[in-house]
Amino acid sequence: MTWGAYVHVPWCRVRCPYCAFEIVTGDAAPPEAAFLDGVLADLARWRPVFDGPPGTLYFGGGTPSRVSVRTLASIAEAVKPTGSITVEANPEDLGGTWLADARAAGIDRLSLGVQTLQPDLLRRVGRAHHDGRGAIEAVASAGFASWSVDLMFGLPGQDRAALDRDLAGILAYDPPHVSIYGLTIEPETGYGRLDARRALPVPEADAWRDMYDGIVATLGAAGLERYEVSNFAKPGHRSTHNALYWTGAPYMGLGPSAHGLAPDGRRWANPPFAAWRSGEPPEIETPDPAQRATDALVSGLRGVEGLDLARLAPFATDPRTLRQLVTAGLLAHEDGHIRLTAAGFPVADAVVRALARGLVAARTG
Repeated sequence: MTWGAYVHVPWCRVRCPYCAFEIVTGDAAPPEAAFLDGVLADLARWRPVFDGPPGTLYFGGGTPSRVSVRTLASIAEAVKPTGSITVEANPEDLGGTWLADARAAGIDRLSLGVQTLQPDLLRRVGRAHHDGRGAIEAVASAGFASWSVDLMFGLPGQDRAALDRDLAGILAYDPPHVSIYGLTIEPETGYGRLDARRALPVPEADAWRDMYDGIVATLGAAGLERYEVSNFAKPGHRSTHNALYWTGAPYMGLGPSAHGLAPDGRRWANPPFAAWRSGEPPEIETPDPAQRATDALVSGLRGVEGLDLARLAPFATDPRTLRQLVTAGLLAHEDGHIRLTAAGFPVADAVVRALARGLVAARTG
């Protein structure tokens, strides 16, 4: 059985105005001993449910680079993954010997949260770093087996020229992997409140689409193949951990607010940090067949390989909806397998919503 372990590290110095994650903010040093104890307790709870060692270990957040490499290494030693260990990191945390210590601890993949290289846009999105290029150069020369850069688009005040400058700046360092994120406005965030007052100057839909298409073309020309809606990689540098989510494989979520999927189909969600630290147990549920089919659509259709419709059983897609999406050029359907087309990737969420509505129609009609 192939599975992976995910560790949620909740700390950030500040909350970015677009962020709706469960995080803990402030400049105080994270309570690493309590965090380590809690993660190990989570591991002990779920380890008997999973067979063999995990193939991957991924530290996400929050900002994992805010905790010491020593703590990350202690968790890795307890989890004992057989494959890649990825850590998300922010540029401002990589000073001193952090990168060298991470390499020495067995961390072999770094995901760098640059988001943009433009100083004015950095201020608008509340990012703390000011030298994204220096951070990329340091990571590129640090000797990791693979590394990735996060890039955001559709930001307030961003135009295509600014995005092109970001792409050129990032590609100058020949990254093996790039993840892109179109700005999503969540209601209970700083941007959500501004947007409710119509005070957030985000690009219009046509400009957003032009940015996405430009990213795809530019990264493709640089040898970075789109293998998922938001992820581009050179051969041999795909994220093996994230692929578990897209294929429906089980994963063990450790740490506050982490989610997990057990091999027996149960899902769990850990409580936020304060409740998690006090020992509050996770919420556990077993999704019904309709929810499992919807989950398979949401995750499985994101990758270029697409989705075997057998994963939806005992449900099926509505044939009329399927024909409409194929006729519109958004979806390819062959031998019981569906996948997004080049035209379908930019509107993946809408395609999935249409197919999910079709599942309900097929179940009730």
